[in-house]
Amino acid sequence: MVDAGHNPPSSADAALVVISGLPATGKSTIARALAQHHKIPYVRIDTIEQSLIRSGIADVSGTAGYITGYALAAEQLRLGLSVVVECVNPVEATRNAWSATAQHNSARLLSVEVICSDPDEHRRRAERRVVDIPDLVLPTWQEILDRDYEPWTTERLVLDTAIMNSESAVRRITARMFTE
Repeated sequence: MVDAGHNPPSSADAALVVISGLPATGKSTIARALAQHHKIPYVRIDTIEQSLIRSGIADVSGTAGYITGYALAAEQLRLGLSVVVECVNPVEATRNAWSATAQHNSARLLSVEVICSDPDEHRRRAERRVVDIPDLVLPTWQEILDRDYEPWTTERLVLDTAIMNSESAVRRITARMFTE
């Protein structure tokens, strides 16, 4: 119940932060740290997709996980909450859909691309990652290299985890969240 003396939350104050990049670049670490730092909801497409698989939906290689993610993020934005989303976000179509999600809910969008410019470090991370989602099969280094990942054509904040730790990344994202 909304108290008559208070305005309901406004999504105009909310930000949709979409943290994107290839597997093993550090997206999850940064997204979790950002969500914890700001006490905001965290939507992870890998978690959604793995939940769909466990529910008996056999093939989620299409758009089901992303479509669910758009809806979950929109729900938070409508409540006036900022939300951090973490996903590979490999193609322009998904990037545009996140932009539309923010726009339709009068929220600010901050697109973040996480990269690891040191291929040896990126490979080491890929080969040593620990699964933190039940039954999720992590991609091999070769699968990461072979993955379709379109170049970005829109503005984004690029964070290189070969030269930046997660705390620095959270500070950079936070500065951008509150200055745009």
